[in-house]
Amino acid sequence: MAKEYSGSPKHHHIESKKKRLTYVFCVSGLCVLFYVLGAWQSTPVPNNQSEAYTRIKCDAVNPNAGDGQSTKLSSSSESVSLDFQSHHQVAINDSDTVETIPACDMAHSEYTPCQDPQRGRKFDRNMLKYRERHCPKKDELLKCLIPAPPRYKTPFKWPQSRDYAWYDNIPHRELSIEKAVQNWIQVEGDRFRFPGGGTMFPRGADAYIDDINELIPLTSGKIRTAIDTGCGVASWGAYLLKRDIVTMSFAPRDTHEAQVQFALERGVPAMIGIMASQRIPYPARAFDMAHCSRCLIPWNKYDGLYLIEVDRVLRPGGYWILSGPPIRWRKYWRGWERTQEDLKQEQDSIEDVAKRLCWKKVVEKNDLAIWQKPINHFECIKSRSVYKTPHICKADNPDTAWNRDMETCITPLPEVSSSDEVAGGAVETWPERAFAVPPRVSSGSIPGITAQKYKEDNEIWKDRVSHYKRIISPLTQGRYRNVMDMNANLGGFAAALVKYPVWVMNVVPVNTNHDTLGAIYERGFIGTYQDWCESFSTYPRTYDLIHAGGVFSIYQDRCDITYILLEMDRILRPEGTVIFRDTVEVLVKIKSITDGMRWKSQIMDHESGPFNPEKILVAVKTYWTGKPSQKQL
Repeated sequence: MAKEYSGSPKHHHIESKKKRLTYVFCVSGLCVLFYVLGAWQSTPVPNNQSEAYTRIKCDAVNPNAGDGQSTKLSSSSESVSLDFQSHHQVAINDSDTVETIPACDMAHSEYTPCQDPQRGRKFDRNMLKYRERHCPKKDELLKCLIPAPPRYKTPFKWPQSRDYAWYDNIPHRELSIEKAVQNWIQVEGDRFRFPGGGTMFPRGADAYIDDINELIPLTSGKIRTAIDTGCGVASWGAYLLKRDIVTMSFAPRDTHEAQVQFALERGVPAMIGIMASQRIPYPARAFDMAHCSRCLIPWNKYDGLYLIEVDRVLRPGGYWILSGPPIRWRKYWRGWERTQEDLKQEQDSIEDVAKRLCWKKVVEKNDLAIWQKPINHFECIKSRSVYKTPHICKADNPDTAWNRDMETCITPLPEVSSSDEVAGGAVETWPERAFAVPPRVSSGSIPGITAQKYKEDNEIWKDRVSHYKRIISPLTQGRYRNVMDMNANLGGFAAALVKYPVWVMNVVPVNTNHDTLGAIYERGFIGTYQDWCESFSTYPRTYDLIHAGGVFSIYQDRCDITYILLEMDRILRPEGTVIFRDTVEVLVKIKSITDGMRWKSQIMDHESGPFNPEKILVAVKTYWTGKPSQKQL
């Protein structure tokens, strides 16, 4: 018979296990306690809300501030640095090892690398291909800092900037002479004034927009995003802003010297661009309204190719507005120096293409003609038995627009179950549209992005912008107007800034896994595609604030990040700010380069605290200008 024990072996086992667990918990607790104490002792805490911004250590004063006041970027002589040496195996460059990047010659003051007129002359003039993007090869890249003009001043603040710009910032009188009768721009002493005139609106853009508003609803919130092809100095877009309509204005770098540069100097969204042979860099179904006011685009040529491209980027139910030749040709044909027969044939051709695209002509009144795209292709598909061309494009990604040739086929709209359903889903009216779940998200069109993740992203950006307001005080003081988000994701940064007097260029890198630009437009914001291994389609000194979250993690193995930083310097205004978000290792690498670019910068903790591996680098471009030539002295 087995012997019985008064004490149970199971009981002794449990007691022993309890002792071991207690020991483990005690040791773990002590480890955590000492780690927190160590981190607390080595991590400085800002004494006040402005001290974090003070860490940038920018005491530069701009003697030519546009408002007559110096721009001082530091509030204290004392600065506090975050020390990453003891926590990260990263070597921070000493000042002796930083490569100092020199200034470029003043001849490059308005250099636009991918729209360089000299390089463009080497390319085909057919369809104006020579004015498309033609970027420099690796051995042609400039490794120098683009200088500002010698007497550069801080631009006027919005809304004053809509009407005025400093002559010294863009020293070009050509448009004031060439377009004097049309009131595009006037020189008044040391500044330019923009009266709001245009080729087809001599009474001013405001009155012209009122004329449009009598024909289609501009103030109901249904129209939010617009595109202006051949924009001039963007007065149409400038005056639409007070009606809560944001316009992507674009024009080529051509004989109308610096027209896009003037637009951005005014604080109005604009890009260098042209309708030539390639798709414009925007997704399908992006704009509620498209506009051409004597934009000189041959709409009736190339089998209607350019109208087909407008159809691609127009939202279902969107409007196309045309003024200028050939509209109202019976009145203007002599002034346009063309025959009546020629103008009539051009208008007939445009009308025919519009019908083949299934557009409906809404109205033609005085100098304006307006067409509307159908809300779906329910009937348009049936009409192909009548109109054989253009045909509906075969299965394709209609959002693909980077380095992609235009096609003479109709971009198909998403399928619908009835003739009154909006293809792809209807959007809310503005301003609800900014935070409503975009149809591309709710329909699951973007892999991995759900309505819940979209809402969480909005909350994240709400916290981030609150943090930025504490470390960058000018954010709430009207210091910034033109803002760029280099990796916009769902447009959360733009949405969080919607109550401030800024606009945001939301850039979606072509190298990201998710194409979210269509959803950004569905929110009522604007943006573009971009490969950051190439230069952006803009002039130097056109943005006040640039946000670069995770950009360099994407590109550090694709191209030399030095040239990405030089491109950021090119498009950033003197005393402009850059916010980088990335790992410490990447930020230290960035800082080692920007320290040689006349930038002042400092790495800071994530808004959630020091234990988050993602950090923030805030950098400010110091004020400096090129040396004046002998003629300017």
